[in-house]
Amino acid sequence: MSAARKHTALPKAQILIEALPWLTRHNGKTIVIKFGGNAMIDEELKAAFAQDVVFLRQAGLKPVVVHGGGPQISAQLDKQGLVSEFKAGLRVTTPEAMDVVRMVLAGQVQRELVGLLNQHGPLAVGMTGEDAHTITATQHRPTIKGELVDIGRVGEITAIDTGAIQALLDDGRIPVISSIARSADDDHVYNVNADTAAAALAAALNAKTLMVLTDVEGLYEDWPNSDDVISRLTAGELEKLLPELSSGMVPKMQGCLYAVRNGVETARVIDGRVQHSILLEIFTDEGIGTMVVPDAQPGTAAQPGTEGEA
Repeated sequence: MSAARKHTALPKAQILIEALPWLTRHNGKTIVIKFGGNAMIDEELKAAFAQDVVFLRQAGLKPVVVHGGGPQISAQLDKQGLVSEFKAGLRVTTPEAMDVVRMVLAGQVQRELVGLLNQHGPLAVGMTGEDAHTITATQHRPTIKGELVDIGRVGEITAIDTGAIQALLDDGRIPVISSIARSADDDHVYNVNADTAAAALAAALNAKTLMVLTDVEGLYEDWPNSDDVISRLTAGELEKLLPELSSGMVPKMQGCLYAVRNGVETARVIDGRVQHSILLEIFTDEGIGTMVVPDAQPGTAAQPGTEGEA
């Protein structure tokens, strides 16, 4: 009987041993995770996401979660008879729509996520970019057909203050941040793209990794002709690809590019439709999704077993 027990338990031990070098490498490091896509609306995926984030915390990492809430905002706007309009891939945010955005992000999506995380202990603390001046923004006016367009309370980040987040991390907590920003020049608040907010926070926190959950396997090499995923590319290679990307992937990949050009070691786009995708990406040799790394510095080469490898 004891031999049988040993035999059935062995695969678990092998999995833990495979994770050891990755655990060692990431111990004590900050990792910023952008929570979005199907992972936000599928109950099983939400529960698995919460388990992953708590596992990271218990394994010695310092996770920070940043979230938006597009589907939930659209549903609430519909319920209130307000039209969802998009320009240049961004939601046109009237003052009335901004009230809904604020209510849904801080009062619904964030509360649910904090609750899921806190099923595992008194760990998560919810906040928005307004709190302690964490995210400051000014109005973003995109250019459409050569002209600047007013899309309302959509913000462009001008400053990040990491003090409150760092205090929570130092206290062993998991900050959960809604992508709303305070205004730099008036009493308004702004709706900020969550991919952009996550990238800015990752850079400001000097995070080791930025992870962006999405609804595709990663960045495709030749979509729609092929579903081969690019497993690794440099900042320079990504920059060349940006003009060819679909509108939904642009803010995610721009965020990854900004992060690795501002001190973050790796940025990854991973498939949030896969349960425990975060653990698969961080703690296994195979990894999933697309990893973006900084351009190699002259005279340097990736060392074996470092983040330079996919």
